[in-house]
Amino acid sequence: MSSPASRVPGPDSTPTTGLPYRPLPPVSQVRPGLWSIPVPLPNTSLRYVLVYVFQTDAGPYLVDAGWDTDEAYGTLAAGLTGIGTRLEDVQGVLVTHVHPDHYGLAGRVRETSGAWISLHPADAAVIARFKEADSVTRGLATLRRAGAPKEALERQHRRLRALPSMRDIARPDVLMEDGARPEVPGWELSAIWTPGHSPGHLCFWEPRHRLMLTGDHVLPRITPNVPPPPDETADPLGDFLRSLDRLRGRGASEVLPAHERRFTDLEGRLDDLHRHHDKRFAEVLAALEAGAEVAWDVAAHMHWSRPWDGMEGFAQQAAVGEAYAHLRALTRRGLLHEEPGETVRWRIAIRP
Repeated sequence: MSSPASRVPGPDSTPTTGLPYRPLPPVSQVRPGLWSIPVPLPNTSLRYVLVYVFQTDAGPYLVDAGWDTDEAYGTLAAGLTGIGTRLEDVQGVLVTHVHPDHYGLAGRVRETSGAWISLHPADAAVIARFKEADSVTRGLATLRRAGAPKEALERQHRRLRALPSMRDIARPDVLMEDGARPEVPGWELSAIWTPGHSPGHLCFWEPRHRLMLTGDHVLPRITPNVPPPPDETADPLGDFLRSLDRLRGRGASEVLPAHERRFTDLEGRLDDLHRHHDKRFAEVLAALEAGAEVAWDVAAHMHWSRPWDGMEGFAQQAAVGEAYAHLRALTRRGLLHEEPGETVRWRIAIRP
């Protein structure tokens, strides 16, 4: 999902989600034979995910699928019918990453059509961990390492227990490695591994039309959430910043992200994202200089799209995860000391 950004309910909020009602944008043609279908998301400030449909003589191929809800399934099916094809004819689902707003509906599409599902091996390994481990225990352990107070742990425990289990999530049929060229007749797609938002996030490049499909890696307005490191060796934010630069120099004429809208200036947006995280690094260092020692307290000092005191649930957990990711990246740069333990503590080593 994307960086913490919870919308404050207003008088026109829907009773089911507490979010302001916004109609979906229309299905639109990106290029001849390539369409964008907005598929609704439940209970999130991101109203929809954009599913891209490549039409071929063999049948349609999808990039991403949407969240596994009846509403999303019906909207995707209607969108495909509206462009002259059917859900039953889908040949393949190229998933950018394992998060449920992109991967969740893929299994149901496969059941309907017999299509294959592809995913990068690093995200396929995430599915294996979901099936083997208790996500509640794992989520709470991360918050304890971040120094979350007891009352926050209790709130998150209740929230995590209420979430649907991920153990039944479908496994992919195809492991899509970096540089792979998926068989989509009439198109020249290639996969670009861009870890950070998830370990196996993929972008797809189509050179003939100079199109870059960026999933959640590069969005036109918001910055994707970068999760906390899963272990003491990982540096997801460092991975994210390095993989941004893997998209440079291709002369993309248009960027096709999974949320918000299409846009044209890829190079400028990559620069924006680097500047954004430079500001975040400065906030983290300032928080440590002010006396913060754990990721929870660092997050409380950082600037988010809504005040820290008003955050709860996923937004708060994502903010803490981002703070943790920035702390680890600064440690890798030699600017911080990391003191492991049940609660990890951080101290400034040198100023940049």
